[in-house]
Amino acid sequence: MFRKALYFLGPAQVEVREEPLPRPGPEQVLVKTMVSAISPGTELLIYRNEFPPEVPVDATIPALAGSFRYPLKYGYAAVGEVVEVGSQIAGEWLGRLIFAFHPHESHFVAYPEELLPLPRGMSPEVAALLPNMETAVTLMLDGAPLLGEQVVVFGQGIVGLLLTALLAKMPLTSLVTLDPLAHRRSASLSLGAHHSLDPREAQLPANLLSLLRDSRFYAGADLTYEVSGQPSALDQAIAIAGYHSRIVVGSWYGRKKAALNLGGVFHRSRIRLVSSQVSSIAPELTGRWPKPRLLNCAWRLLQESNLKLLITHTFNLAEAASAYDMLDKNPQQAIQVILQY
Repeated sequence: MFRKALYFLGPAQVEVREEPLPRPGPEQVLVKTMVSAISPGTELLIYRNEFPPEVPVDATIPALAGSFRYPLKYGYAAVGEVVEVGSQIAGEWLGRLIFAFHPHESHFVAYPEELLPLPRGMSPEVAALLPNMETAVTLMLDGAPLLGEQVVVFGQGIVGLLLTALLAKMPLTSLVTLDPLAHRRSASLSLGAHHSLDPREAQLPANLLSLLRDSRFYAGADLTYEVSGQPSALDQAIAIAGYHSRIVVGSWYGRKKAALNLGGVFHRSRIRLVSSQVSSIAPELTGRWPKPRLLNCAWRLLQESNLKLLITHTFNLAEAASAYDMLDKNPQQAIQVILQY
């Protein structure tokens, strides 16, 4: 039996290859993939050869063992159906719809503990958003927004938009987002942002600060998220941060360097830079937020939110090269791209 697998071969080169499919062992199952979601942030770093080769692909996910080097299988948002079970696996797994942190492949073998059953009634396309919702939940935990705060989010890609949707559920005084793409700003407003600006505006700091409703009592943002993937946004975040405010850095820049201006208000305002990364929980929260609780929260939030508007394009796996080319050259056309099998 054979499967089809997506490989990153080099800068701007992807290929779908046919390769032998291993048979499931006694304690494994065989999954037939239905859809997988492209992560435009991380996957475009791979597509553009901007990933750091010395960093492990993901030390927490068995399917993504190894380091960043071509040729590379990648992806971590696969939804499929269990079509075969090993001799020691309960028959109830057969036919079950599951999510897996797994690369883009038409079939794969896995242990049941590596799979997450879909909640009843959830579509495979929405379920494929789980990793990005998990990231948004992690950002919320790391930023710890408080009642009445003024919050700013730089970047309205899929993670930024999911984060905005969660922040909009809170009684914030101000929620302002920024993105250079008009259709993302429009989606941001529809999800509950009070204002959404283009970060390229000439008078950006002043315009943004004027939109913070409590500015006469507290100048600047209480909490700022940087999820744009652009290191230059960190300087903009510092420029609009209030006294003793938090800046949560959720972007992964790969090889891109962040040249920060720390000689101005940064020290005198006691601004705090907070690192956020979805593969781990902040040490002070690990006792209360084990991984299963975090994932369960992400599932529930996916069920409670109307997020289909964020899925703008679907490509067949055979058309994957066109999908990545569009995301690379014409990002204004898409938010979340789904591969269909």
